[in-house]
Amino acid sequence: MLHPSYTDLMKVVNKDVEEGETKVVNSRYSIVMATSKRARQLIDGDLPMVHAGDGDKPLSTAIAELNNEKIKIIAEEGE
Repeated sequence: MLHPSYTDLMKVVNKDVEEGETKVVNSRYSIVMATSKRARQLIDGDLPMVHAGDGDKPLSTAIAELNNEKIKIIAEEGE
């Protein structure tokens, strides 16, 4: 099971959105795409923005970065 949950991650990403505004993330798909993109960046050599243990996989690190608000998801225009 994913810890934190998709719902928790969506709350973190959307926490600064004012009432009535369009949310940055509306689905699990957006969370999956953002964390997988960041995991690829880590695999390609980017340094993690959170403490990553020796056994942590890039995706786990990307999820921790998103949950700790070290990375942001920016909504594309037209979505």
